[in-house]
Amino acid sequence: MQQSNLFAGAPSLAELLRPQSIEEFVGFKTSTRLFTMDPIQSLILWGPPGSGKTSLAKFLAKDSRLPFEEASAVMCGTATFKSIFERAERSIDSKIVLLIDEIHHLNKSQQDIFLPHLEAGSIVLFGTTTENPSFELRPALLSRCKVVTFNRLELEDLEMLLTRAEAFINRKLPLSQDARLTLCQMADGDGRYLINRAEELFALKTNTDLSSGELIKLLAKRPVIYDKSGDEHYNLISALHKAMRGSDVDGALYWFSRMLDGGEDPLYIARRLVRFAVEDIGAADPYALQQAVAAQQAFSFLGAPEGELAIAQAVVYLATSPKSNAVYSAFNKARRYAHEHGSLMPPKRILNAPTQFMKDHGYSDGYVYDHDFKDAFAGTNFFPDGLDRQQFYTPVERGFEREIKKRIDWWDKRRSNAKSET
Repeated sequence: MQQSNLFAGAPSLAELLRPQSIEEFVGFKTSTRLFTMDPIQSLILWGPPGSGKTSLAKFLAKDSRLPFEEASAVMCGTATFKSIFERAERSIDSKIVLLIDEIHHLNKSQQDIFLPHLEAGSIVLFGTTTENPSFELRPALLSRCKVVTFNRLELEDLEMLLTRAEAFINRKLPLSQDARLTLCQMADGDGRYLINRAEELFALKTNTDLSSGELIKLLAKRPVIYDKSGDEHYNLISALHKAMRGSDVDGALYWFSRMLDGGEDPLYIARRLVRFAVEDIGAADPYALQQAVAAQQAFSFLGAPEGELAIAQAVVYLATSPKSNAVYSAFNKARRYAHEHGSLMPPKRILNAPTQFMKDHGYSDGYVYDHDFKDAFAGTNFFPDGLDRQQFYTPVERGFEREIKKRIDWWDKRRSNAKSET
């Protein structure tokens, strides 16, 4: 390959290395049918930064031999898009390919203006996005496009990009083998970041290869991909929650650390730990809720970074606690049942009668005081009259709920015996 004059106003190395054929794509796995589309179809290309979305869109646009327009959803407004639609209508090909980068930034009304043009076939839309299209794009727009998913590049993919860059520049990067691996790890799956850093390294005037330590000092580490209001926010808290539910303490600590590294608010994590304690542990370990609340209080008192250790301790405690969703399930069942029978009065025998009028109308009549009975249990039915008793709560044979189950079984037996005697 020819050597590029990278440092005198020429296009960036990342731009010069864009794939010119399907064989040059790295990391992208999909059916070859995508590349033999006739007629070409609208696409939403979804994946992390630097995974090849824009490169594929530009390749397919070029391969279609149709007029091609490119716009940024961040920079362009409705007027720009209307102007593009007018040019599409005047095109001798009767359609154009329109690439919109970061399409999730379009608001709902902007997305709607594309619909008639997609329906008429005057526009072939290629939209790239790092956000989940099912959350960010209107169903009407999404239904008119094929979604193509990209994954972060693997280490072998990144190494292939470095080799291709070296062949293009016609010289090796000034890196030791360990530093070369470190550079790929720093890229964290982002091919664009990798090539941009390689371009910086090619510009160095050095006769020796850099070590890993020297490379780290020289280059800024790639920012962690984490949007506190986007996909990664929900993906990582879901991973943390499920790792704790699955009693994987090391996995839970990993996702907790990932969230902190991404800049997540530790108090948000602490709130989710409180929720986890009551949803997934419940009465199997009543102390779990105290641990979670204590972690929140400790962080509020200490702040970061000292208070993060208190949350980490709670993560460990919750992940290693016995698990039960019996209280959570019982509460949901009771809420549904109460909603279905919400107009029924409590039995008058269990209602207080502070006035003579209420006594005359049967309030508190027949109430038995449990403490007057053996073991402080009278076996009274507290459901509304005419409504069969229900069993919402079924404790599991784990942790403290094993003891609770023994008590409930004993009470049920006493209640059954008292009923049969009457």
